[in-house]
Amino acid sequence: MAVTDPVDTRLLAALADLGKTAVHELAAKVGMDPREVAYRLVALSGSGLPLLVGVESDPQGLRAAIAGAPPSWANRPPQQPYPAPPSQPVPQQPPAPYNVQGAPSGPYNVRGAPSGPYNVQGAPSGPYNVQGTPSGRYPGPPPRPPQPPRPFTPPPAPLDPAVSTWGLPQTASWARGDEPVKPAGTGKRGRLGEVMETQGLEGEQLSVQLLEVQDPADYLFSAAGYRLEDGERAVVVHTEITNRGSIPFASLPDNYLELLTADGTAIGKAPVSLTSRPPHKIGVKPGETLGGHTVYVLPDATRVVSVRWSPRPEPDERTLTWSIED
Repeated sequence: MAVTDPVDTRLLAALADLGKTAVHELAAKVGMDPREVAYRLVALSGSGLPLLVGVESDPQGLRAAIAGAPPSWANRPPQQPYPAPPSQPVPQQPPAPYNVQGAPSGPYNVRGAPSGPYNVQGAPSGPYNVQGTPSGRYPGPPPRPPQPPRPFTPPPAPLDPAVSTWGLPQTASWARGDEPVKPAGTGKRGRLGEVMETQGLEGEQLSVQLLEVQDPADYLFSAAGYRLEDGERAVVVHTEITNRGSIPFASLPDNYLELLTADGTAIGKAPVSLTSRPPHKIGVKPGETLGGHTVYVLPDATRVVSVRWSPRPEPDERTLTWSIED
């Protein structure tokens, strides 16, 4: 089977290098969402490729989780699949005439005397007496005022999901992370090399440090097998995160690590990873310090002035911003 989707090709190439790995580790290597990676691997495993998607679990932990479920869940009948309608209507054929062999049977002779009318014993019941007064005619709901017709809006033309999400194959246009202007937020500010403390969405006590900003990093991008378009450059950012609390940090540390330009535009990371600069891995345990590299692709004329970290898409009081200008 030939793989034509550029995303599947990149995913299978990374899996071929690793051989055997967990879904979240493969997703971190290629810079994709673990749920999308799992969906694509399951779809590819059923297409005839030499690929097996497995699941590993803790049996005791699963039984403990199942034991805590409501009892009504275990008594639910399994859902029956809804039968699919036929793709094409089946034409109805007129019945063929049935040839009767032999002579017709003629009228049927009834044996015995006819039964006659049925004699009802006892007096007729008569009308049923209803106790109480009649309720009268039900007035019904009041009439609804007429609604003005809504103007018809034609639906947008569908786009090719591979091109609209990732761009043309073998180019860096799918890796561009330009976004509209976002608010600056009210978090902490520092300079390159400083360590700043913040919290995660679940109350995790975190310390984040901006170690290095390599701009440009075109040779690292090309050495990893990627190609930049004319007028584009690559940037690599090295950060380190420490979990100082007792709550595990379960997200990807650089999921919302962005570059800020001189006009305030936020540039998100590119969904690529470099072999010479290992990416971040998902999750930071309590007391653990982990580092990783994040890749960006942006116009060559864009001037980057700062790097921003946030635990959520929109900046808030937990946001950290480092200035990289002298």
